[in-house]
This record gives sequence, structure tokens and C-alpha cells, in this order.
Amino acid sequence: MSVLTVERLVAGHGLLTAVREVSFDLAAGQVLGVIGANGAGKTTLFRTIAGVHRAEAGRIMLEGLDVTEHAPSRRVAGGIAMVPEGRRLFADMTVKDNLLVAGENGRRGSWTLDGVVDALPFLKSLLHVPAGGLSGGQRQAVAIGRALMSNPRVLLLDEVSLGLSPVAIEGLYEQLAGLKAKGDTAMIVVEQDLDRAMAFADRVICMLEGRVALEGVPGALGKQAVTQAYFGLTQKETIHA
Repeated sequence: MSVLTVERLVAGHGLLTAVREVSFDLAAGQVLGVIGANGAGKTTLFRTIAGVHRAEAGRIMLEGLDVTEHAPSRRVAGGIAMVPEGRRLFADMTVKDNLLVAGENGRRGSWTLDGVVDALPFLKSLLHVPAGGLSGGQRQAVAIGRALMSNPRVLLLDEVSLGLSPVAIEGLYEQLAGLKAKGDTAMIVVEQDLDRAMAFADRVICMLEGRVALEGVPGALGKQAVTQAYFGLTQKETIHA
């Protein structure tokens, strides 16, 4: 059974429809890459799945349970966690306290403070550092650790490498690869770097004007097809391995 199913999801801002009948399934341990130009609807899709943006139509199913009308806190308790663009840490709190707050508001599971530090080992030296004094890469890692503390079944990572240096991005993806290897947490990753997204994800969807313009397995799609879909040069297509 799919851990997350999105069925014909529609969401908007006033008269603007930002997400138009988007559908996909996500299995446990699978990584879905979401790509598209600015304004394609990626962040609205994430916010709607997380519950901070209202769905106008369609359904969001978490392990068979319809959560479309659930509040964000209830979705976190059920197993959906989002790492938002901009990280949004509590700047005046230490890294440890940022992590513990998330643990108090999530669901029970194997992700504890020790477990998160083991998975993201360089956090150990930062536990007592105020989050406001961290670098961009460090803040992103803490934001991921904070999301893991809620013991998610589905981890949403919005613009995961935005504003980071190449070295920080490389280190971040090494940590994400370790999480992927565990195989128990599904991930949806918004990434502007096409090469990075296609190398890391098991499946990708390319959004254009709120719709899924292309979807499939990265190796079967090819970069040229994805680039054409990104700029709206092809009709919607699904390609399997």
C-alpha cells in the first residue's frame, strides 16, 4: 500500500489556481523529485499536503486514511513533516531545543535525539549553539533533523539546496542519501538542480502552470525531455522504466 496518495488535488490563491488536478502515489522509502520553474505550483503543492494551505478539490491519503481536511498538527501526528523553504528555525533557541520541540509534537517512533544525531553526525557539535548563529547548510541540516524528530512517514523538503554553497549541498545530499538508505521514510524533494534531482530521486514529476507536465523514472525520461517539460515544450507524458 502507498504511504501517500494524492488524487486530483486542486489548490489556489484567490482567483489563481496554483495546483491543478495533481495526482501521484508514494511508497515507503521512495524519493519523489518535484521540479519546475518558479510559479509552477511546487510550494503550494507542498503546503497543501502539509495542511497549511487548503485543498479546493481532490484527496490526500496517508496510509489509506483521508487527511484532506485534517489540521497541520494532526498531519504531523499522523506522519507528515515538512522542511519549508527558508528553514524557519527558532533562532534564539539552541539546536538541541529546536530538535526537542519537534519531538514533543510529533508521533512516537524510532527517531529520537540520539537517532537524529547519529544520522546527521555533525549536529553533535552544534547541539548547544543558538540556531540563529548557524550557516545556511547547518540550518538546513537542523531543519531536516527537526522534521525527523516528529517521526514522519513522509518527509517534504522544499527547495532543499536553495542558497547553499556547492560544498554544503554536497554534504547535505550525503546525509539525505543516508536517510534514503534506511528505507523507512518516504521523501518528496523540490529541487531546482535538474541533474541533482534526477540523480537522487526514484521518480520525478515536472510541474508546469500547476499541472504535472511530465512524470516517470529519471533514467527513462532523460534530461532533454525533462528540460522540454520544464519550459512547456511538450505535452504531459508518463514514462516508466
